[in-house]
Amino acid sequence: MSDISVEPVTGKRDFAAFVDFAYAINAGDPNWVPPLRAEVVELLTPGKNPFHEHAKVQLFLARRGSRIVGRISAHYDELALAQPPEQGMGPGTGNWGMFEAEDEAVAHALIDRAEQWLREQGMTRVLAPISLSIWEEPGLLVKGHDHPPMVMMGHNRAEYEGWVESAGYTVAKRLLTYDLPVKQGFPPLINRIVASGEKNDRITVRRVDKNHFNRDAAIIIDILNDAWSQNWGFVPFTETEKAYGAKKLAPLILEGANMIAEVDGEPVAFMMALPDVNAVIKPMRGKLFPFNFIKLLWWLRKARPADFRVPLMGVVQKLQASRMASQLAFMMIEHIRRFGVGVHGARRAEVGWILEDNQGMVAIADAIGSTVNREYRIYSKDL
Repeated sequence: MSDISVEPVTGKRDFAAFVDFAYAINAGDPNWVPPLRAEVVELLTPGKNPFHEHAKVQLFLARRGSRIVGRISAHYDELALAQPPEQGMGPGTGNWGMFEAEDEAVAHALIDRAEQWLREQGMTRVLAPISLSIWEEPGLLVKGHDHPPMVMMGHNRAEYEGWVESAGYTVAKRLLTYDLPVKQGFPPLINRIVASGEKNDRITVRRVDKNHFNRDAAIIIDILNDAWSQNWGFVPFTETEKAYGAKKLAPLILEGANMIAEVDGEPVAFMMALPDVNAVIKPMRGKLFPFNFIKLLWWLRKARPADFRVPLMGVVQKLQASRMASQLAFMMIEHIRRFGVGVHGARRAEVGWILEDNQGMVAIADAIGSTVNREYRIYSKDL
């Protein structure tokens, strides 16, 4: 690796090169979806992305001579450091992400430099890749390279799995996504459970109301923070992140694809489904202006045909061990399925990511006839 230098990103030229490298190295992959460049810049910019308010991030570029051959971010999140260690994060746990490398030697040089920086910050352990927070793009894709990712999911070269593992990393957690055909509906048992719930006067499943979006977004995040608080990898949202997330997701929110379930008038569960905007932005090659912005807005008005991804759902803790929890989940899934198929011509949905050992969610995914189509891995290494 003597011919490889890895240096911190300094200045606008380095920053632009860091962003642009992903587009260059993945240009030949037909299943890679170029993210909108403005979104990547915002993700990495303090003052724009509130993650930076409670995190420290250092970007690095790898070069052979003057040629850029790789990139990586090293970072730690103060909120993650405050979580219980048995839930995956905790004191001394740092991360790296935004990882791209031309070959294995470059990969190892980048990882070594990220580890060095984390040690200098007092970190004693790495969970990676996470780009940048657990709520954005966690994990390395190890299964599912043969089809494009859906909205807000990562995609990387297949070689990275071996390169990361040969750098001394072991699997900490597997994250699964499930492919779900939706046009034909669900098995009879699920339909009976849904019908029973729809006759129950205590239960109301309603659409998110965009006329009161801030109210409903706050309800969803409050349920999420409660429902996921014991999950592996959980990091709570700050108030700033709640507002930021609601604003970012608002253009993708279709009322009939996002549900809040109430029991005796109390919000106790939610399910979010997003139209797969990746199918539209893929040919844009990361550029929104001057005309792609108009194309995207027009598609979001119609979104047909559109498949969907279910990135998030949650049931408050006090109901999680009850039969009602799964009933509410099946009801919300069916309501969203009817809307997606009837209004947007949906043919399939993708559910996830789901932790491999989340038995409740895995059981629900199995019951509705979905199958694993992508696997991501979060790796661990002691420093």
